[in-house]
Amino acid sequence: MHPMRVVGVRVELPANQPVVLLREEDGVRYLPIWIGAVEASAIAFQQQGVQTLRPLTHDLLRDVIKALGVRLEAVHITEMRDDVYYAELRFSGGVTVSARPSDAIALALRSDVAILGSDAVLDAAGIEIPDEQEDEVEKFREFLDTITPEDFASGG
Repeated sequence: MHPMRVVGVRVELPANQPVVLLREEDGVRYLPIWIGAVEASAIAFQQQGVQTLRPLTHDLLRDVIKALGVRLEAVHITEMRDDVYYAELRFSGGVTVSARPSDAIALALRSDVAILGSDAVLDAAGIEIPDEQEDEVEKFREFLDTITPEDFASGG
């Protein structure tokens, strides 16, 4: 398993499909995962430090986990089957729960726990970005600094 860092969320055009981009901390691969608009907003809210008046779903789940006296220890992105990613929430006591990666990532950011990607997933879907393309990644980061969670709302 490889530690992953969330680079950010953006909307892939022309399909207007949100994508979260993870980067391998101990390597050079990036992992793009296409996600839903709600999860994109949840991840963007957390990364931008947006505080809501009432808890959103991922905030509620974090609070329920804490209230039950359990600790989320890590999120593992475990596999990819038929172009669908799978993840697991790893809790204290050895309990695991299957989850969509988008929900797992949103919860991991709120719980300040590690996001780990399996060798199989990174081998199958990881993208290596050569040094000359690093400026594209920097442009992506700059783009992320300019968007707001409202940019992910579906509109007509």
